[in-house]
Amino acid sequence: MSSFTVRTDLALEDRERIGDGGGEIHGVILEEEEREETGIHITRVRIETKNGAKIMGKPIGTYVTLEAPAMAEQDEDYHREVSKELAKQLRDVMPGQGREQSVLVVGLGNRDVTADALGPHVADNLFVNRHVVMEFGKAAYNKDKMHLISCIVPGVMAKTGMESAEIIHGVVRETKPDFLIAVDALAARSTKRLNRTIQVTTSGIYPGSGVGNHRNSLTQETLGVPVLAIGVPTVVDAATIVGDALEKLEKENGVQRIVARDHPKALSELNNMYVTSKDIDEMIKRLSFTISEGINLALCMDEEDAPGHAQTAQNGREKA
Repeated sequence: MSSFTVRTDLALEDRERIGDGGGEIHGVILEEEEREETGIHITRVRIETKNGAKIMGKPIGTYVTLEAPAMAEQDEDYHREVSKELAKQLRDVMPGQGREQSVLVVGLGNRDVTADALGPHVADNLFVNRHVVMEFGKAAYNKDKMHLISCIVPGVMAKTGMESAEIIHGVVRETKPDFLIAVDALAARSTKRLNRTIQVTTSGIYPGSGVGNHRNSLTQETLGVPVLAIGVPTVVDAATIVGDALEKLEKENGVQRIVARDHPKALSELNNMYVTSKDIDEMIKRLSFTISEGINLALCMDEEDAPGHAQTAQNGREKA
């Protein structure tokens, strides 16, 4: 199956694929943690050199992956724990920690395509306050210190006639945020990670890359401010699923010659097809509340008030 190119947005899966050959990758550091109380597995892939970036096929930066097997289940307490862990990981990579900042959250994706609607749904449940603070001051929230949070859902080029990056660049130029948080749906290599994995990166994002639809990048180099990206894999390349099945068939039934001869053409015909779960509409609602709550918690400067800032997400999840 070596002729088959795997498509994934997860740095963890790229590291696993390359790591199959054995040995360390120069310029790439791998760290792992396990939260025994919640079962959340945390993996940090730090790409520190150009050589490491070339081998991994990912830009230099930190890639934090939260694998939560029960995240696909309707367990409010568990999702709350995932939100808290996401908030902790976000705070660890946020620039300018400890000082008030202006933050722009970008919900990427197409609201009308369920598997691609994660970003817009997350935006619906964020605690935004920039307009209120600029009009009435922080006294409106009875606070002495708080981040200014704004949000935008730029839509997709098929509807707006503009690249998402063009719209966001204009907003950044006018509002001058200190950094961005972009939220988007991703593609995974493994079906077991669908709707169960959250990736946080410091390297920015390439809208549409998960389905091979490469758009202009959203990075510090293109926008002039740091860009954090949050994503959840909601689709798997159909060719990946077929490829896995063929590999299993080769191993179990000894039909390697036939499969090796016939699979390249068959897989190439599936390159533009993507598969998602049958309950993706419910999953997007649930995951969007979990992620928005994590962002709300991460951007709350008063620990005691963090649950209050996330109340919108909590209430919305209960209704769902």
